[in-house]
Amino acid sequence: MAKVEIYTWATCPFCTKSKALLDEKGVNYTEYMIQGDDNARAKMIKRTGGSKSLPQIFIDDVHIGGCDDIHAMDANGTLDDTLV
Repeated sequence: MAKVEIYTWATCPFCTKSKALLDEKGVNYTEYMIQGDDNARAKMIKRTGGSKSLPQIFIDDVHIGGCDDIHAMDANGTLDDTLV
């Protein structure tokens, strides 16, 4: 199974929706709750190449984007292949 990492905030509905999709698929992931942690947020922004919105999702160290992106991957059938 792929290594999945997700940067989140506790009150972010898009973070919750993204995690629910991963949970539905039985994916183990590492969650970085960065709310109130400026250093962690700066690290995320550096990893994403400048993206500041949440969530930010990485699969096998490849930045795939946020909530809309992971759901688009699911809809077009590429997410399952990426998670293998």
